[in-house]
Amino acid sequence: MSESFAGIQYTYELDENQQIIKDTIREFAEKKIRPVLMDYDESQEFPIEIMKELGGLGFLGILVPEKYEGAGLGVVEYALVVEEIARIDPSIALSVAAHNGLCTNHILQFASEELKNKYLPDLATGRKIGSWGLTEPASGSDAGGMQTTAIREGDSFILNGTKNFITHGKSGETAVIMAITDKEKGKKGISAFIVEKGWQGFNVGKKENKLGMRASETTQLIFENCKVPAENMIGNEGEGFTQAMKILEGGRISIAALSLGLAQGCFEASIKYSQERKQFGKPIYDFQGIQFKLVDMRTDIEAARLLTYKAAVMKDEGKEISQSASIAKLFASEIATKASNEAVQILGGYGFVKDYPVEKFYRDVKLLTIGEGTSEVQKIIIARNLRDE
Repeated sequence: MSESFAGIQYTYELDENQQIIKDTIREFAEKKIRPVLMDYDESQEFPIEIMKELGGLGFLGILVPEKYEGAGLGVVEYALVVEEIARIDPSIALSVAAHNGLCTNHILQFASEELKNKYLPDLATGRKIGSWGLTEPASGSDAGGMQTTAIREGDSFILNGTKNFITHGKSGETAVIMAITDKEKGKKGISAFIVEKGWQGFNVGKKENKLGMRASETTQLIFENCKVPAENMIGNEGEGFTQAMKILEGGRISIAALSLGLAQGCFEASIKYSQERKQFGKPIYDFQGIQFKLVDMRTDIEAARLLTYKAAVMKDEGKEISQSASIAKLFASEIATKASNEAVQILGGYGFVKDYPVEKFYRDVKLLTIGEGTSEVQKIIIARNLRDE
């Protein structure tokens, strides 16, 4: 790939440290993830040992300052890590993105100094895995329609309700949970809490049997009179929904990066196969129909890369990213879907079997147009922002 990312007002080149990070995570993914990725996919086992190794390398606390035992890096580096892992295994990339960008980042961005000191070191180093609970059985895109409640009782809040589709729901030991503290205030009555695994009333429900992203664990979390200390509220009461929307906004950059990596993986597998596979006496790459597919794939990937890293640079610069993040996430996830479809088509019958990587990419990719806000939600956000341009 070209080592520069240009936007309308941005030009960005990888510095020496970023190139080292990119090379390091690519080597790790090739050596530690590629040989075992189908084992985890088939068993749906969460790769806890791989996650621990990533934590040891600093890749589970990418955005966390060094004073909390994090790597103290930026969003560009975060996107590079997610992209490189997704090029090999999108499901592990999803876990890295969820751990860094949701649970850990929510605490980093909005929690008190006391809570940061208590929880971030374990999360940043991978000693503990984090989960993040917003979605519920009856509320997905309409996150404000949640039903989980947190009722104040003295120095505690009592949580009751169910969260759905929670990444690391079973293996996660530290969870950030959104719950209603004041029903009369609607979205402004939602607050965020840090809840620890093992607390009475905090139970893991059904583990989902998924189409793709199968190594990234997804479960229900059930709260039955779970007692949470009042000091574990993140920020002030009623700020939880606003906090969650800001976290999702930044998370869209990571999903764009994940989509970019998946599309790149599809492209590389397609190039390799098209140059090796011969039909009618020559490599299928020599046929114009195959070339056009590869050209479209490469062009889409290059455009997605520019959009993704433009949003990452803007985030690192402290600029407003609502529009750029949604555009990057929308475009990258849609072109990744297209790339996986074309990759299977290029490989033909071999694209339909598990001996080749594109079959897994084809299953994994669908989540990317759903998670962190569906493509339709991104269009709503983009259209809303157009009024102010």
